[in-house]
Amino acid sequence: MVWLVFFATAAVITYAASQLARYGDIIAVRTRLGGMFIGIILLAGATSLPEVLTSISSINLGQPNLAAGNLLGSNMFNMFLLAVLDLVNRNERILRKAALKHALSGSLAIFLIALVAFFILADLEVLLGWVGLDSLALIAAYLVALRLIQRNSSRPAEQAEIPADTPPLWHGLVGFGLAALVLIAVTPWMVEAAGEIAVITGLGTTFIGTTLVALVTSLPELVTTLAAAKLGADDMAIGNLFGSNMFNMFALGLTDLFYTQGSFFAAIDPAFLLVGILGLLMTGMALIGNLARLERRFWVLEVDALALALLYFGGMYLLYIQ
Repeated sequence: MVWLVFFATAAVITYAASQLARYGDIIAVRTRLGGMFIGIILLAGATSLPEVLTSISSINLGQPNLAAGNLLGSNMFNMFLLAVLDLVNRNERILRKAALKHALSGSLAIFLIALVAFFILADLEVLLGWVGLDSLALIAAYLVALRLIQRNSSRPAEQAEIPADTPPLWHGLVGFGLAALVLIAVTPWMVEAAGEIAVITGLGTTFIGTTLVALVTSLPELVTTLAAAKLGADDMAIGNLFGSNMFNMFALGLTDLFYTQGSFFAAIDPAFLLVGILGLLMTGMALIGNLARLERRFWVLEVDALALALLYFGGMYLLYIQ
């Protein structure tokens, strides 16, 4: 029964995530904000809802490590999706076309992940009320990052004529909101089923938190990214991945609002730094690979995409043997 619940909820989340890409594209066109900005802000936030809900549920269950592992593990999977995009779009390197546009968002994602690793190592226990000062600093850094992206993003869509067959803005907003609500409603069932599967298989909670749960809660990023790429919304697809890594780190700071037992970052096991560093390395590799414009192909993958895939699966093995 638990497997049935897992696959049923995963299917619903898959459909809802595909609708996020569809309605997000309508919003990007109608508001003239552009696919990159919508991908980094709106799509990244909505597709990261499962991670946020999972982390809050973990805090309520008294498992801060599961909350941290879920968000840090999702960073790794998001960068692995860049290799998947390369495999799906073998004839046209969409990452190369949009590389320079996403240099800032990729760099900011690296900075925020490094900031989280620093806070875990620093073990600061300075609180404002029940919230750690480090968490507030992380939230502030994310907001500043969004402001930088907004000010530095080019908006060619501002002068472009909106296609006549584009649905109205309210249609995109309502559809996007309904799809996000479906994610909010279904995600707890999926996470609960994943937890029961972890018990059945006998795998440890650390490995499950950073691999299976992170993988499951990243389904919206997977489907939304592929759907956006299929629609030709390349900026939105790539912006969603880098933006999701940024939002995941923001969500770590946000999770502290629900943790009332002291400093949230101080409660995270330093062993989870391995997950954070792997995500940091993969984000850096993705950014370097895009900007370097490497064109050498190994079988069906570019060299940089292959390196991302190898590091992802190598990291999974390292986590398994810990």
